[in-house]
Amino acid sequence: MTVALREFRLPDLGEGLTESEVVAWKVAVGDQIELNQVIAEVETAKAVVDLPSPYAGIVARLLVEAGVTVSVGDPIISVEIVEIADVGGDMEASDAPPPNLVGYGAAPESSSGRAPRTFGTEPVAAPPSMRQLAAPPVRLLARQLGVPLDSVEGTGQRGIITRSDLERAVGPSTVGRAPSASAEASTLIPVAGVRKLTANAMVASAFTAPHVTVFLQVDVTPTIELLERLRRQPRFSGSRLTFLTAVARAVCLALRADPSVNSRWEDGAIRRFDHVNLGIAAATPRGLLVPVIPHADSLDFGQLDDALGELVKTARAGTTSPAAMTGGTFTITNVGVFGVEGGTPILADGQAGILAVGVVARRPWEFQDEIALRQVVTLSLSFDHRVVDGAEGSQLLAAIAALLADPARAFAA
Repeated sequence: MTVALREFRLPDLGEGLTESEVVAWKVAVGDQIELNQVIAEVETAKAVVDLPSPYAGIVARLLVEAGVTVSVGDPIISVEIVEIADVGGDMEASDAPPPNLVGYGAAPESSSGRAPRTFGTEPVAAPPSMRQLAAPPVRLLARQLGVPLDSVEGTGQRGIITRSDLERAVGPSTVGRAPSASAEASTLIPVAGVRKLTANAMVASAFTAPHVTVFLQVDVTPTIELLERLRRQPRFSGSRLTFLTAVARAVCLALRADPSVNSRWEDGAIRRFDHVNLGIAAATPRGLLVPVIPHADSLDFGQLDDALGELVKTARAGTTSPAAMTGGTFTITNVGVFGVEGGTPILADGQAGILAVGVVARRPWEFQDEIALRQVVTLSLSFDHRVVDGAEGSQLLAAIAALLADPARAFAA
């Protein structure tokens, strides 16, 4: 029987994500851990997920600090495990491959025997596979100055490279002339996680798809009144039955009748989908998330309301999985919750349509040959003009509006 030191490297968390931030450690040095015990929370560009251990043993070292972003394949923790020799003298544990964690692609690797960087009172040299630790503003400054971080000795806590270390390496006058220096006070905010993913997706969509946006104001008083009546029925007791549910139902019905916008541009061709996988843009403390309701067009009104309620609850709690935010074919964004009337929403990458729903407000409106105060909303539909021409986009928006103006059709279908 012997004790071996095994390193666990950040696994591939799926969906093509290449890095994650260690949000919080759930274990400490010296803790006894079990196989598949959650050892850390890590934040990808899409979600916060629990990271299970591939080993049972004792935590020897935490190789990265909470708050640090690491790449897939970087070592994050080392564990002491007991290896038991069989009667032939071979080591059972060392010969067996490490356990395969469900949902994670990169297998953990054993350490080479070198002491990795740890978080103690004395700095320890990091192996070449570890990235130099520095705060994002310091990394930006180093890039602007053209200084490789691996050529700078860090004197901060746990060997972190500071601005002073850069000044010693290149001279204070050089740092003072760096583009990041400003006569006015400012704050540099690193972009990571959900906001970074959103920024990249918006740039990819805005510069690859020719957007067109059409607008339509609709009297939705019948929908508002019907929702109020339905909330009093036993079937919908305790249900939210929001206006967004009615919009989602109308969108699904309109796309099922005319699937031209339920499509995407793909290598010079148009791929049209048989079902509506409905994305719902949700503002959360972590940023904008767009979880998806698969086959939303196959749900009745009550089922769709339940799915929306669960989707919003999970998104706000920060427990939406990366897989739950993929596969969307059309998206709804409800800007009305912020008191906004309308806008020009940007397409989700790989989709041909997105509907923005403005605030529902009482406005003067012609009704039965008279002017009356009615509940009015502005709908804004953006679409990819390679996939959808102006007539098709306008017809879809008019169809959605007609269902909201006469909601009995939307709920009965």
